[in-house]
Amino acid sequence: MSADRRFDAVVFDLSGVVITSAFDAIADIVTGAESREAALALLLGPYDEDTDHLWHQVERGEVPITDWVAWVGEEAAAAGVTIDWEAFGGMMGRLTVHDVVVDRVRSLRDEGYRTALCTNNVKEGSQSWRELVPAEDLFDAVVDSSAVGLRKPDPRIYLHTLGLLGVTDPARAVFLDDHPGNVAGAERAGLTGLLVADPVEAVAALDALLVAG
Repeated sequence: MSADRRFDAVVFDLSGVVITSAFDAIADIVTGAESREAALALLLGPYDEDTDHLWHQVERGEVPITDWVAWVGEEAAAAGVTIDWEAFGGMMGRLTVHDVVVDRVRSLRDEGYRTALCTNNVKEGSQSWRELVPAEDLFDAVVDSSAVGLRKPDPRIYLHTLGLLGVTDPARAVFLDDHPGNVAGAERAGLTGLLVADPVEAVAALDALLVAG
């Protein structure tokens, strides 16, 4: 840890930060919903909270994704909407890597910062996203919600991540995510949060924060 720096670690979300966002791809599998927000609410529940919604249970590794598929099928039928399960199965193949973010992760490590990936994900998708992103080569710690039994925005998952990095003071870490609820959760845990909309702008905002620190 460096005494002349404000921050020692930078933690990154996966979808929407290191790779393109899965939210639009997920919403697109629903036909007949009133809006994108309604489609996401059906499939994912209140994503700015950590609840007992079945998707949240899947992301915590408590139930298999097949339980969620069956439940969504019933809910969709009741709501009069259609789910394109073939498109859902091929979703990872439509996502791409944000090279500007990956390059910055590498350079952060060269500069002596500790880096981590903290992702809400499902056990069944672990191989797919790891084939897309060489996480173990990029990050000092990789935290998958389905493996640790915690999911964002629960403050405990951020503190768990920092523990793996050896960072005892959350104020010495920055967290980047594309979902406001996850950023808010990190800030409740004591980290400095950066909301990501555009990867290039996010890297610039991170650099400005690190320089200011």
